Amino acid sequence: MKKKNKIIYWIATLWLSLGMTATGLVQISKGTGEGVFGANLGYPAYFLMLLGVWKILGVIAILLPKFPLQKEWAYAGFFFIMSGAIFSHLAMGSPVVELFPALLLLVLTVISYYYRPADRKLVSVKL
Repeated sequence: MKKKNKIIYWIATLWLSLGMTATGLVQISKGTGEGVFGANLGYPAYFLMLLGVWKILGVIAILLPKFPLQKEWAYAGFFFIMSGAIFSHLAMGSPVVELFPALLLLVLTVISYYYRPADRKLVSVKL
């Protein structure tokens, strides 16, 4: 793997991990900001707690070495959570500015997934 690709991967992955950890902890602790967002989007409080736990577990799976199958599931989960958040905001008529955090985390998920090293992939193909 080229050095440039490793740098891109780690920058995207660390920012993704920071964003998912921060929002996950807020959701777990039932912070007022996330609680209001969840209520505005029609989600019950227990669902936000569940999302927060999944985010923290996903971050652990992505950052730990090895476990490629768990990484695949974590990336898929992050993609579904963030695309669901974007769709929820669009469906509820939220201002465009409220889409930015979920969109940013979705883009970071895709970048991190695309640039991940071969030893972090489920199937490694050598060309």
